[in-house]
Amino acid sequence: MNLSVQKRIASDVMDCGVHRVWLDRERAEEISMAITREDIRKLVHRGLIKKKPEKAISHVRARKRTLQRKKGRRKGYGTRKGTANARSSRKGRWMQRIRSQRRELKTMRDTRYIERDVYRRLYRMAKGGAFRSVTHLRTYIDEHSLVRKRR
Repeated sequence: MNLSVQKRIASDVMDCGVHRVWLDRERAEEISMAITREDIRKLVHRGLIKKKPEKAISHVRARKRTLQRKKGRRKGYGTRKGTANARSSRKGRWMQRIRSQRRELKTMRDTRYIERDVYRRLYRMAKGGAFRSVTHLRTYIDEHSLVRKRR
């Protein structure tokens, strides 16, 4: 039995798509008799015609992807859009580096690990970009035996 007309009218009445309209197949004969919108409304009220729930897009994969990104995955070359400088600025990297080096130098001076004149010289070197990192700074101090002599 063809109930496409009833389905179309029902979709209009219930304000949804044709594919979301459910018709009771056991009562197909009764549904086929409904030809006006009012008839369809009555059948909806009686439960012979119903609106199916909307099909939603699952968010599971998106959540999984977000979790991976939190862990630091999915950051390879294929994902990147900006230049290295756009992703973390040259200035930002410099500030991070110089501040940690200066902090380290100050603690070395205050704990009397190095002399004041050595501190000044290393401070200027750091400002000139002589050291890649705090580790590099420490290595330089050890190699050039700039550690304060114990009396």
